[in-house]
Order: sequence, then structure tokens, then C-alpha cells
Amino acid sequence: MRPPAYYDAKSIKDAVKGAGTNERCLIEILASRTSRQIHNLVEAYKDAYGQDIEEDIISDTSGHFKKMLVVLLQGTREDDDVVSEDLVAQDAQDLYDAGEAQWGTDEAKFIMLLGNRSVTHLQLVFDEYQRIAEKSIEDSIKSELSGDFERLMLAVVQCIRSVPMFFAKRLYKSMKGLGTDDGTLIRIMISRSEIDMLDIRECFRLRYEKSLYNMIQDDTSGEYKRTLLKLCGGDDDLAGEFFPEAAQLAYKMWEISAMTKVQLRGTVRPAGGFDPASDAQALRKAMKGFGTDEDAIIDIVVQRSNAQRQEIRQAFKSLLGRNLMADLKSELSKNLCRLILGLMMTPPEFDAKMMKKAMEGAGTDEHALIEILVTRSNQEIHAMCAAYEEEYKKSLEDAIQSDTSGRFCRILVSLVQGNREEGPADMDRAKADAQELANACNDDSSEMEDKFMSILCTRSFPHLRRVFQEFVKCSNKDIEQIIKKEMSGDVKNAMFAIVRSVKNQPAYFADRLYKAMKGLGTDDRALIRIMVSRSEVDLFNIRKEFKDTHDASLHEFIQVEAFVGDTSGDYRKTLLMLCGGED
Repeated sequence: MRPPAYYDAKSIKDAVKGAGTNERCLIEILASRTSRQIHNLVEAYKDAYGQDIEEDIISDTSGHFKKMLVVLLQGTREDDDVVSEDLVAQDAQDLYDAGEAQWGTDEAKFIMLLGNRSVTHLQLVFDEYQRIAEKSIEDSIKSELSGDFERLMLAVVQCIRSVPMFFAKRLYKSMKGLGTDDGTLIRIMISRSEIDMLDIRECFRLRYEKSLYNMIQDDTSGEYKRTLLKLCGGDDDLAGEFFPEAAQLAYKMWEISAMTKVQLRGTVRPAGGFDPASDAQALRKAMKGFGTDEDAIIDIVVQRSNAQRQEIRQAFKSLLGRNLMADLKSELSKNLCRLILGLMMTPPEFDAKMMKKAMEGAGTDEHALIEILVTRSNQEIHAMCAAYEEEYKKSLEDAIQSDTSGRFCRILVSLVQGNREEGPADMDRAKADAQELANACNDDSSEMEDKFMSILCTRSFPHLRRVFQEFVKCSNKDIEQIIKKEMSGDVKNAMFAIVRSVKNQPAYFADRLYKAMKGLGTDDRALIRIMVSRSEVDLFNIRKEFKDTHDASLHEFIQVEAFVGDTSGDYRKTLLMLCGGED
């Protein structure tokens, strides 16, 4: 019932009064409002409370965070039609020189440019920055800044790129996990209901694979829920096409995905001063006699690279005439044993073992089969197939065919050939492929799935990024939503995994880890599989994606979830060491 400016003023007042400060509320409001809205807010605050909003914020904040808030409070951002083309390249270079190109960061340059240039101008600057730095401005901010100042600058960048997507993320974080941040949920639903709620809904669906309507329905209750759903206005899971803003955003997201050169980083690196003979003797000592020294085993195994662990296995046999894997298996138990043995295997041996485990017994773990076959390179798949045949005296393809059926079986058999094309995108072919996929959406389900399979299972990942980008343009639809709506069961899950992996593989694994740990009980097999297989590849990137999406660190999640059933804490300790740090 309050006018918008007075509602913003009350939200700011509530954020700064009392003992603590609600920095996230200050960030959300000041990063997302237009210059006119900021001016109205300043006047409303003075009228309602008889105080100067700038003085109240200065007295309640500090450092570069305070300086950027003060800049935003001036409401001096240039109008959207102000684009200084001759300054775009210079501003991008200045941002690069202020951060990535030097030791230390020139925060004042970030504040001046991001606080004053127009939205349209900065969008061009960010594109140019990506070209210069070969990484996004967001990644640079994460590596150069910290704390509330980092969160504020990231919020400003997100709002420059897309205000609806910024609010979609804020809404998701307000409702996921245990408990609801009702203050944030109410504030956004009120303040955006007459501005861009339709676009926020579409961005929400685009990013989180479920509608805002459904998430509110699951997370709230009673008359409060009924009111929020009225404000939300509709369930986008029932729709198929994009609203204009979301279509442009989806196209841009695939553009960024295609252009970004991600530097993959693991969390486990080779140990310096490595001596395999000494490690072999230390492991034997840890397992000899009464009792087992689990700490010694964990410290050695986790802090060596996989190549070094293979040297230890060989030295153990050469020096002691014993099989290290057999000794470890007899001395360790349950999940700790599975985790340590997984680390001691070569990657092809481990993948082969995981494929075997996914298919043995009464049920099949289809998610594990999909995860492994979708995310491994051709070379990794060939090595896994060779390891499987050597260990189990049967081809992996035959095993898949005897354990799965129908079109899902055909998808897995296609992937297990390890014949995915490699190399960059062919733009003309990408447009033709996108049109073919768009046309297939009008066919019956079996023909559609065959066409999707023929393209998604064979084209290179860089090429598919361009295909999915062009798909938005020629269909005004989201490839993920089409798969979700038109396909079902394991075929849907496989196609979906390919798209998510093409878009952002570390984010795909972060989502798999979250699903392995959330809710009642932990899927330890999935947790072990991902932590072991990605520890030297991209686990650091996965950690970053986990924190960005779930607003909690992977380290935190493991600390809570891996404790169940692990009375000694050794399993949890090993996972935390593999994780490599708290974000």
C-alpha cells in the first residue's frame, strides 16, 4: 500500500537501523534502481524520517563498499542512450589494467566506471573486456575483490546485464534450502510486480528449470502463499515461448557461453619432494599391527596427484611384495574405503568401476551412466572402455545394451563410441542444425527424439553452444524447456544433461553435487564419484559455481551432509581435503 519510493525508503531504513546492517538489502535496492528511482528514494527518505539517507548509510558502512553505495546514491548514471563508442575500448582496457593486469586492484577505477557509465555503454564495455581478458568481468571481480564490496560490484554488473535475471537469482536464493528469507521475497515481489515480473518469471524458468510460481507454491503456505501467487501472476511451466526480454537474454547467455574461455582448475596438485618409496613405507606402517592410522593414509593419498599415487602402488608392490589396494580394502571400511580406493585407481579404472556399479544388481543408476558418458572426452571414453574390458572381460557397449533399452540405450551406445566431433563451431552448419531442431519440435515425439539425438550426441561442444544460441533465434524457445516439456524419463535426463554440460560443465557438476547432498540422506556414490573424478580437473571451478548458485559453499555442505553415518569423521575429513578450501 506504500508508494514505491517510500517502500524503498522503509526497506533502507530497516536495513541500517539497530545493531546489525542488512548489507544485501542495501545492495539489492541501490544496484537495481534507475537514476530517477534513486532520486525519488532520497526525497522519500528525507520526508519520512527527517534524515539524510547518505549520512545514515555512511555512518553504517565502511571502505570501498561505502564509497560505491555513495556513488550509486547520487543517481548520476548516464542515460541509456549515451554510448561513447570511442570510450568503450578505453574503459574495457582501464578495467583490465585496474585489476587483472597488475598486482593489487585499483578499486577507484572500478567504482568510477561501474557507478556512472550508462547501461548500454557498459554492456559494450563488458563484451570488449571479455575479448581482452578472455574471461568475464564477473570472474575478474570475484578474483580481485572481496566481501560486501565484491557482492555489490557483482550485483551492479548483473543489473547492467539484466535486471530481471538479477532478481530471479535473488528470489531463488530467498526460497531454496531450509527456511525462507521472507523479507527478500516480499520486497522483490512488491517492488517488481508493476515493472518486470513477467521477465523475472521467464528468467527464473530459464536458469532454474522450474517456474517461480511452482517454487512459491512449494515454499510458502496459507493466505501469504495465495497473495504471492497472485502477484506472480501465472505458472510459466505451462508456457513454452519466451517473453522478448528473456529471449534476448537467453541468446546472450549462449553467446557468453560460446565466447568464454574458462581456465579449469583442480584442487589436487602433485606434491613437491615426492618419494614413492617413502610413501609406500609410511602406508605400510599405517596399516601394520593393531589398529589403523587412518589420518596417515588420508594425508598421503589426498595430497598426491593420481600419477604419483600410481607410482606409490608400484613401489608398494616392488618393495613390500604386497598389493596396496587389497591392504587398503582390508583396513578401511564403508565410504572412506570407497573414497580412498577410488583415489588410488587410475581415472579409466575408476570410470569403468563406476559404470559397472551403476549397472550391477537389481536396479540401474541411469543418472550415473548419463553423467559419466556425457562429460568425458573421446579419449577418456576410449580409455574407460579399454579398462572395462580388461577388468570385466566384456565390452562396455555390450554391458549397456544388456542393462538398458529403447532410445535411452541408443543414446548411451552412441556416446560410448567416443566419436563426438571435435573442434570449433561451424556457424553456417550451426544455423542449419538449429533450424532442424526447431522443425523437429513439430514432429511426433519419436521422430523429434531421433533428430535431437543425431545432433546432440555427435556435434562438438563449441558447435552445440552456437546451435543452441541460434535455436533461440529461430524458434523463440529455450532448448532446455523444450526437452523438459516434450520428452520424458531417461531420454529427457540424457538430453538435458548434454545441454547443461555444453552450457557450463562445472555448473552441471555443482548441481549434481547439490542434489546428491540435499534432502534426507546423501547419495554417497554420486558424491564420491564426482569428488574423485573432478579433483584434478575442475573441482575448483565446481566449487565456485556451487557457491554462486546455492549461496553456500561446497565445503559447508560436505561438513553437514557427510557427517551422517560417519562416526569417526574420516570420510568427511577426506572429502573436505579434496574440496580444497572454504569459499
